[in-house]
Amino acid sequence: MFLKNEPEITPELVKAHGLKPEEYDRFVALIGRTPTITELGIVSAMWNEHCSYKSSKIHLKTLPTKGKRVVYGPGENAGVVDIGDGMVVAFKMESHNHPSYIEPYQGATTGVGGILRDVFTMGARPIACLNALRFGEPDHPKTRHLVSGVVAGIGGYGNSFGVPTVAGQVGFHPRYNGNILVNAMAVGVAKREMIFTSKATGVGMPIVYLGSKTGRDGIHGATMASAEFDDKSEEKRPTVQVGDPFAEKLLLEACLEIMAKGCVIAIQDMGAAGLTCSAVEMGAKGDLGIELDLDKVPCREEGMSAYEMMLSESQERMLMVLHPHKEAEARAIFVKWGLDFAVIGHTTDTLRFVIKHGGDVKADLPIKELGDEAPEYDRPWSEPKKRFAIRKGDVPAPISNAEALLKLLGSPDLCSKRWVWEQYDHLILGNTVQQPGGDAAVIRIEDGPKGLATTCDVTPRYVEADPFEGGKQAVAECWRNLCAVGAEPIALTDNLNFGNPERPEIMGQFVMAIRGIGEAARRLDFPVVSGNVSLYNETNGQGILPTPTIGGVGLLEDVTKSASLAFKNVGDAIVLIGETKGWLGASAYLATICGHEEGAPPPVDLDHEFHHGIIVRQLIERGMVTAVHDLSDGGLAIGLAEMAMAGNLGAMIQDFDPEMPKNALFFGEDQARYLVTCDGSTAAQIEHHLNEAGVPAKFIGVVGGNTLNLPGEAPILVDELKSAHENWLPGFMAQAAE
Repeated sequence: MFLKNEPEITPELVKAHGLKPEEYDRFVALIGRTPTITELGIVSAMWNEHCSYKSSKIHLKTLPTKGKRVVYGPGENAGVVDIGDGMVVAFKMESHNHPSYIEPYQGATTGVGGILRDVFTMGARPIACLNALRFGEPDHPKTRHLVSGVVAGIGGYGNSFGVPTVAGQVGFHPRYNGNILVNAMAVGVAKREMIFTSKATGVGMPIVYLGSKTGRDGIHGATMASAEFDDKSEEKRPTVQVGDPFAEKLLLEACLEIMAKGCVIAIQDMGAAGLTCSAVEMGAKGDLGIELDLDKVPCREEGMSAYEMMLSESQERMLMVLHPHKEAEARAIFVKWGLDFAVIGHTTDTLRFVIKHGGDVKADLPIKELGDEAPEYDRPWSEPKKRFAIRKGDVPAPISNAEALLKLLGSPDLCSKRWVWEQYDHLILGNTVQQPGGDAAVIRIEDGPKGLATTCDVTPRYVEADPFEGGKQAVAECWRNLCAVGAEPIALTDNLNFGNPERPEIMGQFVMAIRGIGEAARRLDFPVVSGNVSLYNETNGQGILPTPTIGGVGLLEDVTKSASLAFKNVGDAIVLIGETKGWLGASAYLATICGHEEGAPPPVDLDHEFHHGIIVRQLIERGMVTAVHDLSDGGLAIGLAEMAMAGNLGAMIQDFDPEMPKNALFFGEDQARYLVTCDGSTAAQIEHHLNEAGVPAKFIGVVGGNTLNLPGEAPILVDELKSAHENWLPGFMAQAAE
């Protein structure tokens, strides 16, 4: 039945496919014979880390994934959450780290394209994109090139596709020198009855190939994403896919149209591992077999083999199980949009995955076992060593606090990222209520008044110092940012970026971060509905900082009541909510001003986070506050400066804790804190109300003037704050490439 001209399956060939000897032996035992080259390619795709989650799945199962609003949790292309009025929101975050390091523009574009497809495959129309980016130290010779390429790629795809990019993160650290992070998130909305899944049903149903033609780009992309880099990573450039946002826009409209016409039984994005993964998942979920005839696959290159077609990661493609009587109608829709539509197979009752090409059977595999029998590892792990807490009085102040504030505002991590987000169209579709630069973006749903808030957060310094507390803090900060604009946090997605899980210390970081994320998500009633794991993020044995990015979505019943961080009115009182202890361990002050990253990160009290968030949302809903800002990186002084710059108004701050060292008071990163402003006559009422509720609140100053006046420091002009904050990134990117 099988061709005899197949290449010999040698240990070297198996290793080149990313399979360990024991994994290959497991596969041979499963099928009872030596595989064909196509079958080897298929199993290498299905059993790699990127697709099978073989090192992480036992830990991911501990995360809370259910809630009163959750419609679909992990396991589908995107999580789906009910937002009332018969509407749902679908969202997910995924990584494109390895491709973006090799070829930053195409790596970033196809990362955006892939996550958009995940959302509209569910039947949801995308309304917003976000991203979280991590680059190496600014002095590294590749950093500027990578920043430029990635940002251009994100903007080039999102702007052309026509969805606003509304929020994100950009950070720099030497640990990302050899392995940057590009995490992309997309959010879409749909009517609840119009959500589609990837579960195939019915025997003999036609399987349809939709979208762009198949080429040789991206072959072994998923395998490459499951391997650490070395000095020869540049040679992997051919594995990076090439994106076409205009084709994807056509694909979006065509897919939503055939969905509305009732043509679709099941639909699946061809993402990682392309045709292989999409076909296997559709069949296995429906307890059906799949038979494909690759002679019918639209190809843009001559002489493609079955192996190449099954592993190609060419972009802008979908696989669909179609209602047979709707074939002509569906085909007409795709022809109208200028896209390929080809019936390439059918469902069977055999539970086999059969691939035919040129009249020969190239693969015949048990379909469910391809997923169910994938290796699952409980890898050895060691609990990270605890760092000592740093007492606030033990941190010297090498420069004045005013100088420290300006230096922090102009540091790579805390500087304005305007240079980045101004290259993104954040206003297209006309529903962006709050643009990038605030605590969370706010997007109106259709004509309103309902809207969504969305953000993504993580502080890798904290996770490196204590993965458990750092995981908790990432969820808590995401929660705070949503609460700060007045949104009810309803669900989250995650992108778990770590190094080599085969090293116990790295696996320990992963396990403890998952535990922290899970504890926070449970206490805050903030379920995890989708996500992605990206492992082996290291080069020559040097791992990245552990970076579990958390993307959150919140619901606003009326976007006109959302809060922003900008100071609004002269004379407004400034109230600090939450307890200030002056925690400087693992802080931005310690790293940037003192030049070392030491100490335990600030502890996260989830009860405080929960209650303080509810209180802040109540103040916003009742119209009692004029501005709101959560406090995180850089502490109180950075928060005040950001509010002053956003509103172009200064403030006079009083010394509300004379006993505390001023660098700890201004730059400590205690959690569960917010700054709010209000009419002066309301300040005492708010302070009393919060203190009665057991929530610490202090009047600390008044808005006004053109300077920020910190106690004991020379006044700083708001224009001087802006200059420090706005100039670093444009200046860095304007330098001649080395």
